[in-house]
Amino acid sequence: MPISIKKTFSVSVIIILLTACAGDYAFNSNLDRKTINEYFKVGDVTLYEGANTPTGNYKVIGLAEGESCQELANGAPASIEDARTEARKHAADMGANGLIIKQCMLTEEQDSACYSRSFCVGQAIQQLKTE
Repeated sequence: MPISIKKTFSVSVIIILLTACAGDYAFNSNLDRKTINEYFKVGDVTLYEGANTPTGNYKVIGLAEGESCQELANGAPASIEDARTEARKHAADMGANGLIIKQCMLTEEQDSACYSRSFCVGQAIQQLKTE
């Protein structure tokens, strides 16, 4: 029984496609590991604010603060959320795994550097593992 040319061509194309995908490829990106780790490190710091307080034992490492500034008149306004995130980054840099927010404030009074400014301060803590 003769094999049709169409069938032979189809099998040849499939084999070529499969072998083309079997190469040793490396993934290259313009993102580096340090930048990614820097971006996601705030996720390792649990935020405690208001009635949400840490349970169990913890030790206070130090004071962590964050600031948000609206630098341009048509720029994004300063926000408490951005200041809180900056405080969490600062706490992570200190080796904390928790942050107890003590005070946040937003001011819309323009000064020489900012059109509006927000600021958060809190205690960077290390929660102790319970066994």
